[in-house]
Amino acid sequence: MINIRQRGFTLIELMITVAVIGILAAVAYPSYTQYVVRANRSAAQAQMMDIANRQQQFLLANRAYASKTTLEASGYAPPASVSAKYSYDIAVGTATVPSFTITFRPTGTQASDGDLTLTSAGVKTPDGKW
Repeated sequence: MINIRQRGFTLIELMITVAVIGILAAVAYPSYTQYVVRANRSAAQAQMMDIANRQQQFLLANRAYASKTTLEASGYAPPASVSAKYSYDIAVGTATVPSFTITFRPTGTQASDGDLTLTSAGVKTPDGKW
């Protein structure tokens, strides 16, 4: 009789491999989701800086800052990647010295991130997210 040796993996070896992959996935997934939140926040901050630049240009041309309605009427619209994760508002000050405050509020999966604010004086809040 010819003795043929079987080759392959045992059930224990497969179970250990699956367990190791599960542990790695459990560690990697939270890091990945935090990375996605930070990437979306960076995109929103870039849009806030773009709006601030547009506001400065509008101030030079019109001696006042633009409201959100005026800005959108001039053709501005945030990119779809930002508007899907954040809604925004622009508050224009009515005092003698013109001012504005841009606020981006996270929505959907980004909601746990918190609001981002940028003023005409360059104040960015919250400090830990800029």
